[in-house]
Amino acid sequence: MLTWPGFDPVAIRLGPLAIHWYGLMYVLGFTIVWHLVRRQLQESGDWGTRITHEQYEGLFTWLILGVVLGGRLAYVLFYNLPYYAHHPLEVFYIWRGGMSFHGGLLGPILAGWWYCRRHGLPFLDLADRFFIVAPIGLALGRLGNFINGELWGRVTEVPWGMVFPQAGPEPRHPSQLYELGLEGIALFALMWTTRRRDWPTGARIGVFLIGYALARIFCEQFRQPDPQLGFLFAGVTMGMLLSTVMLLAGALLLWHVFRRRRETAP
Repeated sequence: MLTWPGFDPVAIRLGPLAIHWYGLMYVLGFTIVWHLVRRQLQESGDWGTRITHEQYEGLFTWLILGVVLGGRLAYVLFYNLPYYAHHPLEVFYIWRGGMSFHGGLLGPILAGWWYCRRHGLPFLDLADRFFIVAPIGLALGRLGNFINGELWGRVTEVPWGMVFPQAGPEPRHPSQLYELGLEGIALFALMWTTRRRDWPTGARIGVFLIGYALARIFCEQFRQPDPQLGFLFAGVTMGMLLSTVMLLAGALLLWHVFRRRRETAP
């Protein structure tokens, strides 16, 4: 049995200002993604031709807004609506936590589509490049969850079971680390290998959706359900349900883009 290291969730204190590790993970994730997507655009010759530096900066700003707003609104709607219906002002208290990955995915997709359409940019082609490196942000986010000692797993007897003080004296699966490894590191390794493949535009989005959904559904077997929701039915959690929708969407997208390639092939 292991004990959670007892990290201080605050990384830096400057008088009354406290900078949390979780927030720093977001900043680091956005920074790495920004550089790796630009690297892909430079390698393909699209940097400065199909998209300018100014357009890229504008797109990235809207993507960040989409992540934050989408992640927060989805958490409010799917995970804790009764509470926020009685405390509507707290919807804006983002610093208290409460973000949904699935909303953090849908938000930037919609924001990116709107921006690309407005500026005449190739949405699916750019989305492919962002989805290739998106798992890095997921890995850092799960690391932030672990540092905060939140989103722990279910009670277990495995040797690496960990006691999280806020969850009681029983050892639990360190499910944040499972998700870091599968949704983050493993999925990034898979996605990065696809960047030079001659696949139809949009295929990498489908691979990401399927890969993340499978990893999340697996990890949900070990993660403690949100206390305000519990199991929806027959051992199914909200994370499993939303990921199943994501899995089907990814499979449908892959089927569509490869069928379209076959139909248009000479």
